Amino acid sequence: MASARRFLTLAVVLAGARYNAAFPRHMSYFIGAVEHIEARNPNLKPLDVVKGLREISGLDDMFTQHYLGRISDRRSGAALLLDSEVSQFLGDVIQHRVTDRGEEEGVVLAHDGTTVALAPLLLGLEAGLLGKSGARSSGLHALTLTQMLGRAFLGLRGPALTRGLGTKGCWNNLVSPKVFTLSRTPSFMTDALINGGMDGTILGNELSGTTEHPLKLSSLLTGYYRYHAGPEGLNTAAPLISVLRRDNFKALVSPSVLQEQVLDSLRVYWTLRGDVPVEDPAPVVKQGVEIFMQTHTACPTIISRCEWGAAPYRGTPTQLTLPLSYMYIHHTYEPGEPCVSFEQCAAAMRSMQRYHQESNGWDDIGYSFVAGSDGYIYEGRGWYWQGAHTGGYNSKGYGVAIIGDFTVRLPSQHTLNLVKDELPACAVSGGRLVPTYIVHGHRQMVATECPGNALYEEIGTWPHFCER
Repeated sequence: MASARRFLTLAVVLAGARYNAAFPRHMSYFIGAVEHIEARNPNLKPLDVVKGLREISGLDDMFTQHYLGRISDRRSGAALLLDSEVSQFLGDVIQHRVTDRGEEEGVVLAHDGTTVALAPLLLGLEAGLLGKSGARSSGLHALTLTQMLGRAFLGLRGPALTRGLGTKGCWNNLVSPKVFTLSRTPSFMTDALINGGMDGTILGNELSGTTEHPLKLSSLLTGYYRYHAGPEGLNTAAPLISVLRRDNFKALVSPSVLQEQVLDSLRVYWTLRGDVPVEDPAPVVKQGVEIFMQTHTACPTIISRCEWGAAPYRGTPTQLTLPLSYMYIHHTYEPGEPCVSFEQCAAAMRSMQRYHQESNGWDDIGYSFVAGSDGYIYEGRGWYWQGAHTGGYNSKGYGVAIIGDFTVRLPSQHTLNLVKDELPACAVSGGRLVPTYIVHGHRQMVATECPGNALYEEIGTWPHFCER
């Protein structure tokens, strides 16, 4: 019923008025448009639907043709039946580009709070479905990620590679997202392109390996992007969901395999263009793959301040002197219930920030980072700015809170792993925490019950915990 309501809402909005360039750029509307296509074209298979989407959006350059063939050669001669407004919406929402104003187009806000480029996602789906049909495409990784990664590696050298790979951005509105503006000068490879490329690789690989009758494309996308966690968070989650894209991608591609895939993609790209590289690309690609794996698979996904809707910092922040030596563990107590979706966690972050700023009179939310039970870490003061989390010790360590009251129960195991292992490992590898960092509970430093008896007992078993 929910799916039908989304389709009807989209159909009414699009059919009842001329296309508006400010139509919300959200994954739910894209999936609704795919449902519209499937309803109007009930006899088309998922592969034909994906090819039709590629035709609408004009994804037919030489590199794509090399692996998927020309659009005009698609197996089904039936043209998609769909409203012109839907066609206009799909063409605009799939075509990727960055404008002179730094706005990234061809991206949508997913239900998990991340931003996804649709073009590499759709190319991965088509490559996977071709494999399923017996005409296996060897270009799954090339079409989704590795060709773009290779060009980014070669365009960014030295320190610029670390800074420029995976540029994030901010939506103008989280409820009705319309404009996505990059947070700094964009690299060739934005964070949205990486997310879409990972998703295309994961789903394409899944499609090429299954022998079951294919689902509708909209059903596949709904299952992947609209997972609703229960009270246990991700403990009992289905493995094929967008929140777990980094874990799933890391399981599919090792650094050595990714390096070879990038080099192979570049060779095909140069051959098609008639270009000859002036130097051996292997050393730069090796360095780029190491940085990519560190920033986008070894580190957890961190939802930035603008992504959860933070209010501005009040006053002038104090910069930390890195690396730090401590990590202080908190629970939020209020909200007392763990948040299990982006919508819940982002609302909790905004609520805590309002309380810290307006009731406590602080400049900002006090914590450095906050872990939700939706699978993500949320940026508070962040890596570089002193927080207000552990009185007298704010300059010495990061304050990391877990949303919920953990006096008598524990967070989900997935959430505990984020705080115990993934976030500190990311901090150490990035030079923000010393390798011998020490974990303390908030109550060890300040007279408080925080982080709750159950959580405090748990962190006492962690390798870096130290009695004070």
